[in-house]
Amino acid sequence: MVKQERAARTRESLVHAAAEVFAEEGFAAASIAEISQRAGVTSGALHFHFDGKTSLALAVEQRAERALRRAAAAEEERGSDGGPLRVLVGATYTMLALLAEDVAVRAAFALCADAARSSPVDLRGQWWMWAEELLVAAERAGLLAEGVSPQDATRLVVASTVGLEGLGGVEPGRSARQLLTRIWTVVLPGIASGEAAAAVLVEAIPGKETD
Repeated sequence: MVKQERAARTRESLVHAAAEVFAEEGFAAASIAEISQRAGVTSGALHFHFDGKTSLALAVEQRAERALRRAAAAEEERGSDGGPLRVLVGATYTMLALLAEDVAVRAAFALCADAARSSPVDLRGQWWMWAEELLVAAERAGLLAEGVSPQDATRLVVASTVGLEGLGGVEPGRSARQLLTRIWTVVLPGIASGEAAAAVLVEAIPGKETD
């Protein structure tokens, strides 16, 4: 039991260290030596637990995927009374917080955009599908603006939010949350009916940091 707990802690340290290095340097530039050093283990110990960078990257992505699923479930429960648009807007703030606070999520989004590798875990693709599901539900509920399809709305929302990890460094003096609020203030009235957009802007955004 003690050996199992020690092994689990070592794997945890390696995944966390790998996430830090991938987030800072990208997959191609990351080295096994640096990951091992940050985790406080030898390269031999790393190879005992992982085959190499590819398996470490996959472990980081899987951890991030679990974190996002937990966050999505919590957001759906929290925002269910406000409808699918409320859930969608709330989810973007939750994702922004995860990107700031969880290095595995931050690294995983960078990894899935890295042309140097391919992975079975596609967090950006999962975000697209979840956003589309919510917007299809919004259409069924009569919440989308006239002439706006869920697919068109998904393209706009994903294009507006897929770079969330970079928000905050774009406009000096503005936080990422402020910039996200500005995005929704512009985007939401374009995809939702007037009444639905107004309700979500009032319900979902107050309490979050604004200008």
